[in-house]
Amino acid sequence: MKVLGIDLGGTKVAMGIVDENGNILKRQTIDTKTEEGFNAVVDRIAKTANEITKSEKVEMIGIGSPGSIDHKKGIVRFSPNFPGWIDVPLGPEISSKTGMKVVVENDANAFAVGEKWFGVAKGYTNVLGITLGTGVGGGIICDDRVFRGSTGIGAELGHVIVEPNGYLCGCGNHGCLETIASATGISRLAKEWKERYPDTSIKEFSAKAVLDAAKKGDPLGIKVFERVTEALGIAIGSFVHIFNPQIIVIGGGVSRSGKFLLDGVEKKTHENVMKSFWGTYKIVLSNLVDDAGIYGAASMCFEELRNDKANTR
Repeated sequence: MKVLGIDLGGTKVAMGIVDENGNILKRQTIDTKTEEGFNAVVDRIAKTANEITKSEKVEMIGIGSPGSIDHKKGIVRFSPNFPGWIDVPLGPEISSKTGMKVVVENDANAFAVGEKWFGVAKGYTNVLGITLGTGVGGGIICDDRVFRGSTGIGAELGHVIVEPNGYLCGCGNHGCLETIASATGISRLAKEWKERYPDTSIKEFSAKAVLDAAKKGDPLGIKVFERVTEALGIAIGSFVHIFNPQIIVIGGGVSRSGKFLLDGVEKKTHENVMKSFWGTYKIVLSNLVDDAGIYGAASMCFEELRNDKANTR
């Protein structure tokens, strides 16, 4: 069985044909060009999807999209990184242009399911996924099922408030985890504090450059790193108390800082978790790396097909 997984990002759309064994058989990446509007983006995705699946028997298409998603209807209710995308019928439009069934899921939910199917969370039934990229996303699996909440748009873990009256977030609130622990937040913190650390070696203020500098003992890098891991520790500690996960998987571009980031997050989380929860969870880094989005979107198809099969028995 083969499906097409589509990772819809703010600048790029990555797609790949994936089989049940986790092999990516074909892949293609195109520019999103959100400034051209919803219809143009959909046309470009559908055209590429039709091209890549032309000589393959593909059962379904899965799309992982940022924002609040109505999974049942395939509608993007709101996405801060996609201007004007309010209640847009992403799933139905792609389906009508490709002739295939389409499932749409929040990209962080898809990330968590992808880890359960193909990644480090395989075999676990209670999983917490956190993606640290341009924003911060979250996905939750409770008792082997995706947690979506009463209207299907729950698990916005990046928008828990860790610093009341903190930075203004794109969602409209102040002090969200996303304002600090995202790549955007890390870069902003370093730029704001650079005058206070004249001896810093940081010249280019990307999240990677800042965290790489922290690894080498740069005072500005360390200051930012402490703020970021403290925010993550507060948030993840709360998630542990609420959801009691077996495993917490961290992915996204910021996770490329590797063990350095992981050690800091583990330490700060432990400091914020009640003693009764010690030893009940582990925090790991995703091993799917750049293909996590494709695997996540594809896994939503396999999840849907599995559930359909179970319901027909």
